[in-house]
Amino acid sequence: MTEQRFTEYLKTTLGVLEIHADNIGITAIGFVKTLKYTTKGNLHTKQAAIQLTEYLAGNRTHFTLSLNPKGTEFQQQVWTQLLKIPFGQTCSYGSIAQKINNPKAVRAVGAANGRNPITIVVPCHRVIGSNGKLTGYAWGTEIKSALLTLEKNLQP
Repeated sequence: MTEQRFTEYLKTTLGVLEIHADNIGITAIGFVKTLKYTTKGNLHTKQAAIQLTEYLAGNRTHFTLSLNPKGTEFQQQVWTQLLKIPFGQTCSYGSIAQKINNPKAVRAVGAANGRNPITIVVPCHRVIGSNGKLTGYAWGTEIKSALLTLEKNLQP
């Protein structure tokens, strides 16, 4: 039996998000310039679109979505740690390496962070350099900065 794939697009002030899911959960979310797929959503993509809209409007601080990202065991470890970074807070690649009990894997953590397939929901934008400065972001540091500013402004 072939795995079903579902796609939905969400236009936001930061750009168009392409949301992918299978029957288990969200497999990918990323910004795109062109719409490559026919929109055929499912419950997972629809929930993601609603929750992302709420988040970007400043009305949501936590996502309650079923996730099913594809990656290596190491990448999965890193992505799990990303989900533990509290809303509105940041941490460094070194901090994540410490938390996965692999303190020398700072560069590998950076690479896994860069391959995070589920942007925003798995908050790779909350990872910054050990010097406190913004580091690279797959979708550009302008979007990373906007997401961090949004979260900072919503802090109680």
